[in-house]
Amino acid sequence: MEVTDIGNKEEGKVWHRKPAPGKGVLVTVVRTAHQAKAVRFLHVAFDTTGDSFLAGDHHGNIYVFDISRNRFRLVQKTGQACTALAFSLRRTTEFLVALADNTIKCFDKDTKQLVSWMRGHEGAVSSISVHSSGRYAISTSLDTAQLWDLDTFQRKRKLNIRQSVGIQRVFFLPLSNTILSCFSDDSIFAWESDTLSCKYQLPVPDTGPKISYKAFAVTRDGKSLAAGGRSNLLHLWCLDSKQLIRVIQMPAQVRTVRQLEFLPNSFDGGASQTLGVLSQDGVMRFINIHTCKLLFHMGSHEDAITAVTVSPNGRHVVAVMDNGSINVYSVQSLTQELNKPPPSQVAVVSGSGAGQNLSNVKVQVGSEVIHRPARSSGRQTHVKMLRPLAGSTAEDKENELPAGLNKKRLVGLLKAFGEYPAKYRMFVWRSLLCLPENHAAYSSLTDKGLHSAYLSLHDKYPIKSPKLQRGLQRVLSALSHWAAIFGEVEYLPLVAFPFVKLFQNNPMLCFEVVATVIVNWGQHWFEYFPNPPLNVLSMAENVLAHHDKELLQHLVDCGITSQLYVWPLLETLFSEVLTRDEWLRLFDNVFTNHPSFLLMACVAYVTCCREPLLLCSQKTDFEYFFHHRNNLDLGAMIKEAYRLMGGTPADIHPRNMLSDFTPLTNGQYPVFNHYPEFIVEYQNREREKIRLQEMEYLRERQEVSALRTDFLRRQAEEEAFYAQQELLQKAEEQRRNILAQEEEKITQQRAKLAAMKRELKVKELQLLDATKSRFLKHQQDLRASQVQRLDQEISRKMDLRERETAAAVQDLEVRQMALEAQRRRLEQHMFKEQERTGREVEDQAELRMRRAEKEDERFTELLQCTETNMQALEESLAEACQLGLETQWQSEVEERLQQVDAEQERKREKLAQLHRQTLAEEEKLADAMRDVAGRKVRGTTICLLMQHCYGMSSDGPSPRQTPVLLTLCVWPRCIVHVRPRRLLSVRQTWITSLVSITGMPHRPCAHAALCAATKGATFPKRAEANMVCLNSSSPSESTSTNFSLDRGRAQLDSGERQLLKEIRDLRQKLAFRAREGSSASSQSVHTPSSVCP
Repeated sequence: MEVTDIGNKEEGKVWHRKPAPGKGVLVTVVRTAHQAKAVRFLHVAFDTTGDSFLAGDHHGNIYVFDISRNRFRLVQKTGQACTALAFSLRRTTEFLVALADNTIKCFDKDTKQLVSWMRGHEGAVSSISVHSSGRYAISTSLDTAQLWDLDTFQRKRKLNIRQSVGIQRVFFLPLSNTILSCFSDDSIFAWESDTLSCKYQLPVPDTGPKISYKAFAVTRDGKSLAAGGRSNLLHLWCLDSKQLIRVIQMPAQVRTVRQLEFLPNSFDGGASQTLGVLSQDGVMRFINIHTCKLLFHMGSHEDAITAVTVSPNGRHVVAVMDNGSINVYSVQSLTQELNKPPPSQVAVVSGSGAGQNLSNVKVQVGSEVIHRPARSSGRQTHVKMLRPLAGSTAEDKENELPAGLNKKRLVGLLKAFGEYPAKYRMFVWRSLLCLPENHAAYSSLTDKGLHSAYLSLHDKYPIKSPKLQRGLQRVLSALSHWAAIFGEVEYLPLVAFPFVKLFQNNPMLCFEVVATVIVNWGQHWFEYFPNPPLNVLSMAENVLAHHDKELLQHLVDCGITSQLYVWPLLETLFSEVLTRDEWLRLFDNVFTNHPSFLLMACVAYVTCCREPLLLCSQKTDFEYFFHHRNNLDLGAMIKEAYRLMGGTPADIHPRNMLSDFTPLTNGQYPVFNHYPEFIVEYQNREREKIRLQEMEYLRERQEVSALRTDFLRRQAEEEAFYAQQELLQKAEEQRRNILAQEEEKITQQRAKLAAMKRELKVKELQLLDATKSRFLKHQQDLRASQVQRLDQEISRKMDLRERETAAAVQDLEVRQMALEAQRRRLEQHMFKEQERTGREVEDQAELRMRRAEKEDERFTELLQCTETNMQALEESLAEACQLGLETQWQSEVEERLQQVDAEQERKREKLAQLHRQTLAEEEKLADAMRDVAGRKVRGTTICLLMQHCYGMSSDGPSPRQTPVLLTLCVWPRCIVHVRPRRLLSVRQTWITSLVSITGMPHRPCAHAALCAATKGATFPKRAEANMVCLNSSSPSESTSTNFSLDRGRAQLDSGERQLLKEIRDLRQKLAFRAREGSSASSQSVHTPSSVCP
């Protein structure tokens, strides 16, 4: 026994070594968790196929075990223990789990998803029953039962009961819409599932001990119900008659029945005869409910069983053991009695009335002998024994079959219905053929493996179903191992295939049926091997000649022999020309009658098809006809066969040449040697010789193949070597090319990198230039704004000055009028002071003139220095721009420019201050000279000249002297416009010219007087605006004086404007040169950067 510990695995194999045949326990499944602690399995449930079952453990893990595929896998982790399991019959991948929290969940085993969650129970769910349609399910707890719709997972109905009466179990009956409910008071009711109306109540014995039903079981056809409880008695009801038909007493070791399970059988049609009874001692005993015979048992006191489930196909039984493990049992290995047909009924319970006493209808279960209690006086029990009576005739003995059937009755049944019931056909065939079921002998044949003649059967006879292919190979191999000739018969697969398809679930029965058919209905088939059985075919031809000479003559005329119209039917056993149902009906009659019936059936098939056969004339038409299905009334053909069986003369009847039916022997199969052994042996020898020659040929071929392989290997190695060398050379060239390409790529990448660096450097320089340009532009904007502010300030000052000048002119006019008024008053005073102040004024005027000249010289020097400095600065700026000085040099230039501007500003302020002082002094001098200078100079000069002139001539001035006098009158007014430095030269020139004009000799006194006059007439520029000729007595003189003052002021203003304009031009030139220098420096910077590596 193999033990499999699934542990914490989610999937794996159920067993690692295939269980040996004959072992009852296939595998034991355990689950150990952490620290080697075992986890108990609680419940198991099979699916509808019987190949897989569910198992739930104490931790809430649900596993699916697939026995046919030898696989298990974890499909769900519920987290809590399960109380019941069931598969959904409609959706085969879904299953129901009742959990400890009183709920029911539906899961999908493939997707592992939760499908639905059903609530409603207040107590633990003890069982789940699913309707045969898979649409409804009933869940049962101690207090209630609920009907669920599995399509919507909604509760449809709920069964409530009194608290004093508990529910034991509620379940569906198979193949019906009836619900059985069993209560704790031993009452059993049947309900209609659609309307939930009560159909009937099963009778329960009133006398005797109370059983207290706990366990129930129903056969697959839903006709029998077994119940057990706290007793060793089992009650068996017939649900069709609603009567208790039997009370079975279990052995004394059984005190309480925990569970009941019917064991299905392939040949019982759902009316199971084997019942498994699990008792309190942990042993499950299987009994036959008809013979009350103990068949076998599972478990023991040491290895007790707590729960059991049986597969629907009856092949396996899964038991949950007391230690929490799972045992998987093989029913076929437990006993060989289950594979036998059911024996006859031992006892039939019949009651005398409705009120009969059922307490004493008991049958005691024994190991070998069936004990029946004595009948009570109050009732009658009819027991019918199916045993041969003392007075039975030899014919009855001949007609009795092993399973308790009577052949004569079966014949009558067959003649009445034309066939056996499909439900019992296999059972009847087993009885008619008297199959021995030699398990050991068959196992010895199958243990030899596949026969060499049928290893490539699938090539010659391809079958779509792999299972059917393997079954056919297995049966044919067993037949070949039984008799050597069957390995040589080519048509044996055609003979065996219908039975293999019919008995594909039981290969042993299939083998025995085919062997029985060959031994009895294939008599004399192999006497002319390998030719067709001419003797058998001649029998059929004699029968056809007797009953239908015309048809036979037509076949002869067409050249058709019995090998063409009889042998195809025999070698295929009619499987090519009949349907499945027709074939079964035919062989119901073949197995029931003498072996010669098969030949009669062949002749009947030909005679029943005589009309289409008479129309055929070509051989191919006949071949097609006997290898394909035709329109044929099988009933008429069978009747014709029976007619031929009864109407054929004895001398040509096949019965005389064929032996009667002989079944296979028990224990060992009979020896089959009805064939020419020398031919078979010769063929075997020839085959063995061919096999040896083939082996020798294969050996030589293998050697040649080895040599060729060695040669090809060496050739391949040599070619591979040269190819490898060539590849190496190509690879070397390729690597070199790749290296060259890589180097070129690296060079290009380096060039690109250098170009990128240059671009980055250029961009950086451009950014720097842009920054410098922005900064210079900002500085220029600042300077421009400053210049604009200065211009605005100068304009404002000029406007202010013009306004002041206009106001001064107006004041001057007013003052002139006042002076005109005062002139006459001052003339007298001036004459008095004239001589006294004349000399002082001359001295002061000379001193002032010298000072003014010095100031003019200093101012000129300052202007020259300024121009020199500006030129130096311009040259420095140009040199700095040419040399590409950086920002520090420019800042120094800007500082120097600012210093120069500040120095110029200071000098301007100093000049302005000196100018203001000069103006003040000039005003004072003008005030003084206004009273003295004009009149004195002109009066003195004119007087001297007139005296001189009049002294030269007494007649008055000559025409030549008249212009001189006019010039003398005008000169004092003109000399005021002459600059002081040129006054002396002008004065000397004028005196000389005057002398030459007048013709007067040069006198020092006159010259001195004139010089004094001219000295007294020399004034600064700013004094001209305030000077008035006091010697003039006419308005014309006043007007000329005013004109001279306005002209001097205008000249000063124009000079000042010119100076400011020159300053602005100079600044513009400096800014322009600065811009040119910055652009030249940037170009000088760009040029080196473009050529740098």
